[in-house]
Amino acid sequence: MLTLTAPDSIAAYIRVSTYDQKTESQREEISRWLKNHGIDPESIRWFEDKETGKNLKRPAFQQLQKAIFAGEIKTVLVWKLDRISRKMLDGLHTMRFWLNHGVGIVSITQQIDMTGPIGQLFAALMFAIAEFQLSTMKENQAAGIALAKQRGIYKGRKKGTKKLKPEEIRNLRKNLSVAQIAKLKGVTLRTVYNALEKAN
Repeated sequence: MLTLTAPDSIAAYIRVSTYDQKTESQREEISRWLKNHGIDPESIRWFEDKETGKNLKRPAFQQLQKAIFAGEIKTVLVWKLDRISRKMLDGLHTMRFWLNHGVGIVSITQQIDMTGPIGQLFAALMFAIAEFQLSTMKENQAAGIALAKQRGIYKGRKKGTKKLKPEEIRNLRKNLSVAQIAKLKGVTLRTVYNALEKAN
């Protein structure tokens, strides 16, 4: 069974996929869990990313990995396992790395103790589900693009330019997220937001 360590060796990892998403709900649930276990949320170390879960190349996640390797972190709290990764193998390799370094892992909403074989088996299932959900999201994105093209809303962008037409971006926003539009157009999120502001 997992035994909580000193507050300064506890880390909470939070992740959302895009900059237009909020992290408050994850932080609040983890904070509530900590308080219920007699720990001040301000006394632990927080790591927060606004990056995709498709790979592990995330600034805060890499900082967390270095802290674990250095022996500074002994417990990692996450809202759900898919915050670690949406790829099954990446998630399992990460979990194995943490466990091999004596790190306990707590999934707040899923209530999983990953220090035992049953917990690790259940974690593998959760990572597999997360990867399946990611595939479904990609299919939905492709369907949204196809629908936008069918309606004549999405026409792509001319080669060699990153200038966006505010009216086109506003119409695209009806079917796609800001992050999806940015990826389609090959521009930054800020560029999309600027175009949306001009369209209003």
